[in-house]
Amino acid sequence: MLILLPPSEGKTAAGKGRPLDLTSLAFPELTDARAEVLGALSKISAHDDAKTVLKVGESLAHEVSRNIILHELPAAPAHSVYSGVLYDALGYRTMTPTQKRKADAAVVVVSALWGAVGFADALPAYRLSMSVDLPGVGKLAAFWRERLTPALDERAGESLIVDCRSSTYSGVWSGQPERTVAVNVFQERNGQRTVVSHFAKHTRGELARHLLTRRGKQPATPEDLLRAASERWTCELVPAGPRKAAQLNIVLQGGEGRLT
Repeated sequence: MLILLPPSEGKTAAGKGRPLDLTSLAFPELTDARAEVLGALSKISAHDDAKTVLKVGESLAHEVSRNIILHELPAAPAHSVYSGVLYDALGYRTMTPTQKRKADAAVVVVSALWGAVGFADALPAYRLSMSVDLPGVGKLAAFWRERLTPALDERAGESLIVDCRSSTYSGVWSGQPERTVAVNVFQERNGQRTVVSHFAKHTRGELARHLLTRRGKQPATPEDLLRAASERWTCELVPAGPRKAAQLNIVLQGGEGRLT
């Protein structure tokens, strides 16, 4: 099983630790591409128009400044650097050692800066979105689409791909439709379904945790995934088409998606 996650917008900076070592990251075939993006990010982050190019506000100026010296900053595992609603719901810190090993083996985070990383890869906190057109590199979605395809095709192999990415990141790489399931979350009230981003992120994190901590075999087919998810939620499976992945629709009833 391969669980694809988006990065979080906000990152938790490591307080201490060794600096970034690009050669230590998963998917070593991406090392040169990562170095290219890292160099371009450092360069633009030192310019007066950096916030405009990177599409951030004044309140994030300190994070843009950090981009200039990412190679010097302490790095920490991806599962602790990425934070926010989805990652809080996944709850890596509260997993058992066995469950953490499963997560490290199964989870891949698709990133605008690194392309794709493993859950245990050591990273510094950074600020960069896949929607950015980065001077010297170009549109990051197009840049990474070309380079991620062979790397993630090999990583996926014959595994079931559970795609929990947001739309900004899902277009960068697509697995074989018959082995890929995109996860959608709806809230249903009075027979009407809506998409609420906050609840969707939270539920995708909960689903990832459920798949990594439940007893029994990991799902190997879309139908297996439906059965596993149905242990917790009301779910529907829309079969894959010739060029479109299957869709797992998780339907939250009433206030079921409320966060506490």
